[in-house]
This record gives sequence, C-alpha cells and structure tokens, in this order.
Amino acid sequence: MSATEPRASRADDLRRFLDPEVVSKISRMDVKARLVVEGFVAGLHKSPYKGFSVEFAEHRQYMPGDPLKHVDWKVYAKSDKFYVKEYEEETNLRAYLAIDGSGSMGYGSGSMTKFAYATHLAAALAYLMLRQQDSVGLTLFDTTIRRHIPPHSSPRHLHTLLRELADATTGQETNIHESLRALTERIRRRGLIIILSDLFDDSAALLTALKYFRHRKHEVILFHVLDKEETEFGFDREAIFEDMETKEEIHVEPWRIRGEYTAEVAAWSEAIKRECREHLIDYVLMNTRTPFDLALSSYLEKRARLG
Repeated sequence: MSATEPRASRADDLRRFLDPEVVSKISRMDVKARLVVEGFVAGLHKSPYKGFSVEFAEHRQYMPGDPLKHVDWKVYAKSDKFYVKEYEEETNLRAYLAIDGSGSMGYGSGSMTKFAYATHLAAALAYLMLRQQDSVGLTLFDTTIRRHIPPHSSPRHLHTLLRELADATTGQETNIHESLRALTERIRRRGLIIILSDLFDDSAALLTALKYFRHRKHEVILFHVLDKEETEFGFDREAIFEDMETKEEIHVEPWRIRGEYTAEVAAWSEAIKRECREHLIDYVLMNTRTPFDLALSSYLEKRARLG
C-alpha cells in the first residue's frame, strides 16, 4: 500500500457527499427561512451586517502585506511569532443540522441506510447554505449530544462538516427529547434548526422538544427519514425481527399484520405532521428509496413557491 492511498480514500469519502451531478441539480436553489430570522424573512438575502458585524474565525501566520492592525499582539507576546486574526462576516441565518445517530438509523433495506441518507441530505444542505454565506453547524445525537460543531460561514468550514459526516456512526438507543432540549441550551441566537431523524421515540416528548425551539423563535424543519419497508412492510416471509436499539426480538408473519401495521405508521406520521403544522414547523417525510437529491430539490422548490 502506498503512503498516499489513505489520503485518497479520505478525499473520496468527502467527495461522495457532494456528487457533481447532484450538486448541479440543487445548487441553483436556496434554502429560504420563511419565519423570523434576525427580524425579517430571509431568502436570497445579503447580510445587513456586512462590513459592520464580524466574528473571529481563526489565526494564520502573518504574511508580508497583511495589515498590521490584524496582528494579534497577545499571541506574539507569548510565542514571539506573528499571527493575524481572520474574521468572517456574520450572516442573517444561522442553521443547525441535528442528525439522529441512534441505532435504528442504521437500518436500510436498500443500498442506503437511513443514517447514510440523512448524512447525504445534511451535506447537501450545508453546501447550499454555505454557498449563500449562511453559517452552518452540526449536531449528532442519540440518547444525548455526541458531537456538536458550532456554526461558521467560512468556505473551509464545509470540509470540516463533511469530514465529520464521513466519520460519523450510529450508536444505540434514542432520547430525542433530551438531546434536542440540550441543543436549545447551546443556541444563543435565533436561527434555523434542521432535524433529520426516524423519530423512533415517544411522540409527545418529541413534540415538546420541538416546541422548545419554537418558543425561542427558531424556525424548525423536521425531515422524517424512513425506509420503504418501514412504511410499506413488504416482507413476504416469516421472520424474526430484532430491535436495533434494545435488541428485543419478535416473531412475525408479515402478511398477517401488514394492513394494520401500515395503517398505524400512516396515522403516526400524519399525527406528527398535524402537530408540526399547528406550531409552524415544516414536516417532510423522506423515503430512503427516493434519490435524496430529487427529494431535496422537490422540497426546496415547494418552499420557494410558498415564499
């Protein structure tokens, strides 16, 4: 194995989230925050803070020609080396991508698990929002927050997010309520909360968590990611089904319960959708068999029409 192979493999891992053909389909669209974000509706926006409100991004080594006013003299006093502060402009929109990394998200009857589908969706959304100079953060959770990356808007931040998505794995059980409640405590400014989950948790607790965000004036988009077999239950053989989180097993003859099962799932998702609508939360049911770029394009077009 050559020394360059691991690096190439990592590059491939990152590129797989942003297939050029997929990007070309969605790059002309913009994620539009319809509700209040910093006092007005955000869409194809230019930041009113541009040139006035900036935040520190990182240090880099001083280069000849850099303005001396950007030299960090405190760092110089400690290290005897010149570094300049780099800043990034604050934008209207701060978005937080919250991905359910519990064990049930690892299920997939086709070529892609629910978790893989969610990470691809998150990557595409991150690309779009960073492209329009919004700030994007990432949170991975199961029973609690496992990883949290605060939002930034610098172009290089996309690489950070994609690397994190490439390394992410599923965990065990789920506690969406506690995880999202903990996330609300980390968010100081109003923004756009995008949740990607199969919602396999107590529905009442989930809705309570979503209301936390709305109470704090965040806009919320809920992508309900399910596998085709979880909605249609098309299994045709007697089998033992295992809960991917609790490992509990149950013997099932699928044809005997298919009708009741599909009716229950439809009622469950419709109830969540209805509650979300009442609280001005966007609910989007996503099937992993639908190419994620088509699903995302369709959703963004709908938001653009609703304006």
